[in-house]
Amino acid sequence: MAIPDDAKDKATTTYNAAADYYDTNSFWERFGRATVERLQLPLGSRVLDVCCGSGASALPAAEMVGPQGLVLGIDLAANLLELARTKAAERGLMNTQFRVGDLLDMRLSDTQFDAVICVFGIFFIPDMPAAVRALWHTVRPGGKLAVTTWGPRFLEPATTAFWNAVREVRPDLYKGFNPWDRISDPESVRTLLREGGIARADVVAEANTHPILSAGAWWSAVLGSGFRGTVDQLDAAALKHVYEANRSYIEGSGISSVETNVIYAIAQK
Repeated sequence: MAIPDDAKDKATTTYNAAADYYDTNSFWERFGRATVERLQLPLGSRVLDVCCGSGASALPAAEMVGPQGLVLGIDLAANLLELARTKAAERGLMNTQFRVGDLLDMRLSDTQFDAVICVFGIFFIPDMPAAVRALWHTVRPGGKLAVTTWGPRFLEPATTAFWNAVREVRPDLYKGFNPWDRISDPESVRTLLREGGIARADVVAEANTHPILSAGAWWSAVLGSGFRGTVDQLDAAALKHVYEANRSYIEGSGISSVETNVIYAIAQK
């Protein structure tokens, strides 16, 4: 069973487009690395990173497992994978592989990994329990699964300003692509894991912020995130309106940061 075409196409298109600004958002690597640190991977571990993006968790995992280990990164967005390959080469991480793949149809010849990671990706799958089951299946006995997702109020208060501006010009697009809101509290994450066949997991909510030093920095965050899928559906006039509304909000409100609350879940098989 593969991801339904509409969900797959939406995620693929959004993040292939977002690749040009994706790595300007340092929170990807910040939380990818934090996820890996929570796993405490031994040297020589074999790691699968699904929805790996540009390597925010795959590359720290490759550093941790050492040359004798292996990290396989899978993502739908080929443009993000190219960024990951480039960064791996620059860092001399020859123990990495990256390939385009579907979480629900990974076609792995070996499904026994010491650790499986999915950071900010599980919510893109319409049938999230099926996604959890697919990930859990690839974990060897004694191995670990790490799922990291956004907590409540993703990039607030600026997110509200973004969606309000979108609604003014394209009400049909209002909150049309924000799947991370589906599991934004610890109990919903625990419920999801149970529905996916995982009875016990360590689930931790962590409050965080990300600095927004200018209106330009906020717009880069928009273009390098899941909001890109909405932005790219705007015509020139609507795009100008949304951009100007966001610029005015950031400059007028005086905010210097947005919320980047995170939920970490780790289960051992």
